[in-house]
Amino acid sequence: MLPRGYSKCGPWLCGLLGALSIAGPCVADASAVGSTNVTVADPAVPRPPGTPCVVTLFSGDSFVDFSDHPYSYAPPSGCGTHWAKVVLEADFSVTAGRQFDRTAQLWLGGVNLYYGTTQEPSSTVSPSWHVERDLTDYSALLRQAGTGRAVLGNVVNGTYTGVIHGSARLLFYPASLRAPGALTPDSVLPLGSDAVGNATLLDTSDSPLSKTLTLPTNIDRAYLDVIAQSQSSDEFWYTCVPDSYAAEVQECGGGNFREAEVSIDGQPAGVAPVYPWIYTGGIDPYLWRPTPGVQTLNFMPYRVDLTPFAGLLSDGNPHTVAVNVAGANHYFLASATLLLYRDPHLRRVRGGLLRNTLAGQAPTPTIGDTLVTDTDGNVSGAITTRLSRHYVIAGYAITSHGRVDSTVDQTVAFTDTQSFTIDASTYRQVTDQLTSVDGVSRHRIGRHLVGEYRQRLRYPLHVDYSFDSTSDGGYAMATQVHQGYTNDIRREFGGRTLYAAHVSNTVDAGDTLDFDGSFNVTGHSGQQNAQSFAFRDSLGGCYRSDVASADGVVTDDATGVGCPDGQSHVYWFTRPDGSPGSGSALLGW
Repeated sequence: MLPRGYSKCGPWLCGLLGALSIAGPCVADASAVGSTNVTVADPAVPRPPGTPCVVTLFSGDSFVDFSDHPYSYAPPSGCGTHWAKVVLEADFSVTAGRQFDRTAQLWLGGVNLYYGTTQEPSSTVSPSWHVERDLTDYSALLRQAGTGRAVLGNVVNGTYTGVIHGSARLLFYPASLRAPGALTPDSVLPLGSDAVGNATLLDTSDSPLSKTLTLPTNIDRAYLDVIAQSQSSDEFWYTCVPDSYAAEVQECGGGNFREAEVSIDGQPAGVAPVYPWIYTGGIDPYLWRPTPGVQTLNFMPYRVDLTPFAGLLSDGNPHTVAVNVAGANHYFLASATLLLYRDPHLRRVRGGLLRNTLAGQAPTPTIGDTLVTDTDGNVSGAITTRLSRHYVIAGYAITSHGRVDSTVDQTVAFTDTQSFTIDASTYRQVTDQLTSVDGVSRHRIGRHLVGEYRQRLRYPLHVDYSFDSTSDGGYAMATQVHQGYTNDIRREFGGRTLYAAHVSNTVDAGDTLDFDGSFNVTGHSGQQNAQSFAFRDSLGGCYRSDVASADGVVTDDATGVGCPDGQSHVYWFTRPDGSPGSGSALLGW
């Protein structure tokens, strides 16, 4: 099932972008009502006018074990070397039968191009799905030939029969008067140690993904794209409790606070929140058929602004950039990509760090509880986990524009409540979690504020899990899940808003699994799932898609509801999927 489709959009827009383009109507796919195949409300990556050059990475590969799937890459001919947009498209399927969800990654030259997980099949449904990622910011990497690989480990035997198939390609849209070449980073550098690419295992809070680099000496902006994926004992980290409570409430230990910490030369440099992705085998597989959880098939990286360190990173000395996951408890997999913009008019940018209040603020949450255990051993009450940190990181760089002072001012907060009702016939746990980021990056030349990028990010999660004895000697496991992703951004120049956008993605799912007295699954009931995806921006762009299902069959598939003329319209250079952009890249200083 494709994400919601877009027609090519015809031209106009002015301003600092220098691009002239008008949004056209988004042409939705045929209705999925009645389908049992993967159905999502996520938007496709909007495309500029023009015919793309296509480079196939691999086609029709079968994934049946943990063997390597390498591919060779060469830039396309006939589309120039500066593109308006670059889009990764990948298609996957798994044969009907029994199979776990699997992690899928695509790499090139050590840089992650795609990261997600697979849909689980059923005995009668062979799911197929399509994912896309805007890779325009990785253009510097894609101008050079290289070697890549698809990492998608799978086990196929007499029990686990599902064979996964996949294909992937890159589409390069040439720059034109109607679709000018994008302003993209000059360097794209991986932090991983594998020259071709693979995620790094982070077993504990002290396990680093790191690389020591001697960087160009004329950096004026720097960013880090981070993905941190939970695995193994950490897969359900969002339901865990501190070790001291684990036995009492019969839950995993290690706590439920997870956060990616970025450092430069051992000094805290930024924070990347961890999204509570739930995979398609997670909790109850029927919850996610045919619509998976938020971003389950296609993870979005979080972009950390490291621009206050630009002057320091340009000093010609080696610097170690690292990512750790606070709270990691066997284990996380992580990927990080460093994006550098360079001053084209100077060989050497000088500068330094002026202020860093994140240093000294350890990611240590406050724990509280209202648990009560009565004389019969029944447990009730809640365990709370709280952490909020406000920090300012400021630095300067002497560039060809003059002295640029850059400041990242951010508040990152985490709140979690695990509520329990445990007695002889019931085990109920309700998870309410919210991760939030409120931040602004500012850039000044002298007294003049030349760029400001604001972001408001929310990751809400609600899981209501109840395991109850039934009158026939069996058990029933009822689950309700709400996942959300909200991202509001605003770019300003000279006190005026250049661009603002809102992205919202929610999934609500429910199901009840039935077990006999030996804990064998005997059936399920009440399966329902609904996803709603919405995007609006200050240019008049609008996207809306809603899908719903019951008993594994799509019952509703609507697009454009609430948009002008009942149709979704977006500009080709926008990011309705919520993927990161370099906040001040549009400003051009």
